[in-house]
Amino acid sequence: MKQTELRGHTLTAAVRPVTPTQREARAAQTGGEPTLEFDDRVPYDVYTHASTLHQLQQPLSDDPGEMSFLMVSQIMELYFGLTRYELLEAQRLIRADRVWDALAPLRRAGLHLEALNAAWRGLRWMTPADFNRFRDLLGEASGFQSAMYRQLEFLLGLRDAALIRPFRRQSDVYAELRDTLAAPSLWDDVVALLARQGFDIPADVLERDVSEEHEAHPRIEAAWVRIYADSGPENHLRMLGDALTEVAEQFGDWRWEHVKAVQRTMGAKVGSGGSAGLAWLQRSMARVVFPELWSARTSM
Repeated sequence: MKQTELRGHTLTAAVRPVTPTQREARAAQTGGEPTLEFDDRVPYDVYTHASTLHQLQQPLSDDPGEMSFLMVSQIMELYFGLTRYELLEAQRLIRADRVWDALAPLRRAGLHLEALNAAWRGLRWMTPADFNRFRDLLGEASGFQSAMYRQLEFLLGLRDAALIRPFRRQSDVYAELRDTLAAPSLWDDVVALLARQGFDIPADVLERDVSEEHEAHPRIEAAWVRIYADSGPENHLRMLGDALTEVAEQFGDWRWEHVKAVQRTMGAKVGSGGSAGLAWLQRSMARVVFPELWSARTSM
């Protein structure tokens, strides 16, 4: 089958571009009725791989509730990846000092996180009795082992090198996580941007080991206090702060929804992956994304 290149992806001829003129001509030929005959696979399926997606649900039990648990987990994985995609684009633009352009992917990321949070509603029916009907079949499988969630955490600045150890046997995944840890987080690049914009950011902050988790610094907090003191329409850094705050807040909401879901379905039982379960999640909530954006509010 003939193939065409579009933005680095190989697509089949079934999804080749169609101009508005061609689309109008086709509608005129069919009298406005949708096209029902194709030479090969339906173009929508070629583009979205929907038929593949719907073959990826393979429950381990006959319990109907497991399908909800499995599919919601997969939906969340897709949203982790989508949010990371947007944040990486925002990070690229921030590194290029294109603050205005970075606002769009950040705002999209906030909306994706909002949709991710809504996915928890699909599991609110689950009680301990419901979960226990198939939980043992999961073995040691746990959301703690999500590589894409770790990528998202690391990109947001929540860093712990020990958390990549479960992936050592998956060389590609492990290498990607290690690379993310070795590179600046989104917040590191925002702080570097502030320095380039003339704010007094100490050299030891700018030159620190980025594989370690960022510690809040009063100079960064002071920079945000100054930024928010200017309410003018041309203050793109304030808009950046607002967009980053939305991302941090939505991500924090996801973590809290996770805590509530565990409380609802497991109580304080030991987690499937060997962690302390609820207690471990509650402790992790103390780690704040973009900390100076929050602490600066006390001084504003």
